[in-house]
Amino acid sequence: MRLSELHTGETAYILKVNGNGAFRKRLQEMGFVRGQEVKAILNAPLKDPIKYEIMDYEVSLRRSEAVMIETTMLREEVEQKKKQWQSDAEIDTDEGFTSRTGESSESIIQENRQHKVPKNIKVALVGNPNSGKTSIFNLVSGAHEHVGNYSGVTVDAKEGTLHHQGYTFTLVDLPGTYSLAGYTPEELYVRRYIVEEQPDIVINVVAASAIERSLYLTTELIDMEVPMVIALNMYDELEQSGRKFDYRSLATMIGTPIIPTVGKKGLGIPQLLNEVIRFFASTQQQNASHPHIPYGRVLERAIEIMEREFQHIDITPFRLPLRYICIKLLEGDSEIERIIRQLPNHQNIFARRDKERAYIEKLLHEDAESAFTNARYGFIAGGLEETLSERRYFSETTRKIDAIVTNKYLGFPLFFLFMWIMFEATFKLGEYPMQGIEWLVEIIGNFVRRNMADGPLKDLIVDGIIGGVGGVIVFLPNIVILYLFIAFMEDSGYMSRASFIMDKVMHKMGLHGKSFIPLIMGFGCNVPAIMSTRTIESRSSRMITMLIVPFMSCSARLPVYLVFVGIFFSKYASLVLLGLYVTGILLAVLSARLFRKTLFTEEDTPFVMELPPYRMPTLKSIIIHMWDRSNQYLKKMGGPILLASIVIWFLGYFPRNMQREAAFDLQIETVKRSFTQNRIDEQAKNTMIADIEHIRMTQHQENSLIGQIGKFIEPVMRPLGFDWKISVSLLSGMAAKEIVVSTLGVLYAGNDDNQTSLQERLKAETYPDGRPVFTPLVVIGFLLFVLIYFPCIATIAAIKEESGSWKWAAFSIFYSTGLAWMVALLVHQIGLLVAS
Repeated sequence: MRLSELHTGETAYILKVNGNGAFRKRLQEMGFVRGQEVKAILNAPLKDPIKYEIMDYEVSLRRSEAVMIETTMLREEVEQKKKQWQSDAEIDTDEGFTSRTGESSESIIQENRQHKVPKNIKVALVGNPNSGKTSIFNLVSGAHEHVGNYSGVTVDAKEGTLHHQGYTFTLVDLPGTYSLAGYTPEELYVRRYIVEEQPDIVINVVAASAIERSLYLTTELIDMEVPMVIALNMYDELEQSGRKFDYRSLATMIGTPIIPTVGKKGLGIPQLLNEVIRFFASTQQQNASHPHIPYGRVLERAIEIMEREFQHIDITPFRLPLRYICIKLLEGDSEIERIIRQLPNHQNIFARRDKERAYIEKLLHEDAESAFTNARYGFIAGGLEETLSERRYFSETTRKIDAIVTNKYLGFPLFFLFMWIMFEATFKLGEYPMQGIEWLVEIIGNFVRRNMADGPLKDLIVDGIIGGVGGVIVFLPNIVILYLFIAFMEDSGYMSRASFIMDKVMHKMGLHGKSFIPLIMGFGCNVPAIMSTRTIESRSSRMITMLIVPFMSCSARLPVYLVFVGIFFSKYASLVLLGLYVTGILLAVLSARLFRKTLFTEEDTPFVMELPPYRMPTLKSIIIHMWDRSNQYLKKMGGPILLASIVIWFLGYFPRNMQREAAFDLQIETVKRSFTQNRIDEQAKNTMIADIEHIRMTQHQENSLIGQIGKFIEPVMRPLGFDWKISVSLLSGMAAKEIVVSTLGVLYAGNDDNQTSLQERLKAETYPDGRPVFTPLVVIGFLLFVLIYFPCIATIAAIKEESGSWKWAAFSIFYSTGLAWMVALLVHQIGLLVAS
């Protein structure tokens, strides 16, 4: 029978994984190997994908992928086949290795000092997604990298340093990966880093809650012969399950030290660092022997024959062990094949490789890649059978929560409820501290106005710096609250469930379920969202996701939304805000469909994703997450936004027409003289002076450099209802969307004695004939334009880096800006027709 035929609650045993290429390899790496027990847990709300339990963790598969896995519900059948497989392969899972794991850390540190062992240690952290690797990195190095409870949070290497026992550690947190097969960008990145950078020690972070699956990566690192220490992380979860684990015996068996840790609590971390020092010193003082994974008679014979082909070849430039090269050649690893093609006799090597692969398939009745994968899991199973007891306690927390949040009736309503609560809290709760910051900015602006002499410097500080940056920094509380909700959903594990329930919807769009994670991350910031598309195996789905991420309303757009929504739609603020986000999602859907049918028509990669257990996020991790994002926002205040505000002020301040200024000064003096002669009262005087100042400011802005730029592009924007000031603000927003508000703050600064709030200035702005500049129709078109048009420069740079071409970055610019213009035009023109 096929795995897709398994009903909820039923258990089966895997006989064979059909298919080929990256999909089958990924399934096998994640534990779908022959003889393994698998249980159907539940269906997604739309009946696809399905959640299965295998090797003590949960994973989701689409029905179209599950149908490729052959299973049996008869335990006797799988036991009989197991004996046959072991007989064919002759795998000895009891073979062991020796290690210096018995020596104390204190004695070895003293020994190190006597032998003058180098005091700098470069350590690379390698592990599966959800293994707690980045948590350990943050705790040990003090770095503030975001930790998310779903696959793909760490999308690049992060570096930190620490000092321990007189040693300086350089820690590098590598992307989470399930293997080093080279099928995904993460796998290639990690393997290339280990080969090219040659870290002194690799800390292999293994999730104790899913130890059998996690040790697969460990076996590949053993094959690479890297000096390694295993951090058995989340050990408390293993103990809570009632299991007993003789990790010392397993350490001896695999020739690698194992240290239990609880990363989020810091337990075991000092011992881990001591073991790194000890192991590093041992590799410095002697020629360390490297353990090997025993693959059985058939595979070992093939490896030995392949090694003979390299007898007279210098492979030292490859920086890889000969045994590892031979194994990967037999597996058909494309990266290793590329390296071997550099050799003059590569044709003979490939010819011998092909013969050995045929020999393996003939004897073992499976391809070489599957044979090595099964052998690795066979070795792991044999080791754990001797050292790990059966689970005694089963936590039903995750199952109970999933029964609600992935329920076919409640799943989608709950998801959209969470989104609505997030937006409502962002607007409502953020309003109070926002008012406080706005009041403080106003106080500072008025203080500078009263205590500085008139001149360009005063105008720069008040209107350029305080008015520009102050108009954006007031939204910091909203940013913090938004990231609070995103951090909680990520760290708790709910974000993976969102991908699970949304996969069928994503599939209809021509996307992968994993695309939903970058799209949701895009609500925070488009740049890390685009970088996180690396976790999507299919290039087509990755490219489409990358191009539609900018339609997700990032936090940089939020200040623009809040200004205008708060003024013109205050009674329905949360609904309008939600409507903007939904509009962005709909445009992303339509664009994805268009791209799939025109630009990226190749077959989509199957959906395979781990569903980690629910975990209560720690207050520390959430605070770190919020602080990091808030810190980035504040850095923008002192970086591009400050610079842009000064540039915009400069363009708006110059050139100065002294004759025109003198004429306006004369008019003001005439009004004052009329007041002193009692021709007009004080109220009339103030009104007349305010009118003159308004005309002065309007004429100056229209003739300034920025006014000339605005006038130049105004004919294109006029059909949308936008005047030249709005056009200039949109132009400046190409650097960063927050600068739209900053630009408006500068352009509408006025010349009064009070630092009037931006909201009031925008609401009062009129054309010379008295018509308001910002009508509800204009505001709707403006907000939609901000939502859709030109991604910020940082996003464009990210698209270029991830796509590897400026072509797609340029395409994103022209497509999004053209779409924004069309949408705003339709809204304005249709709105005028309806109103008339």
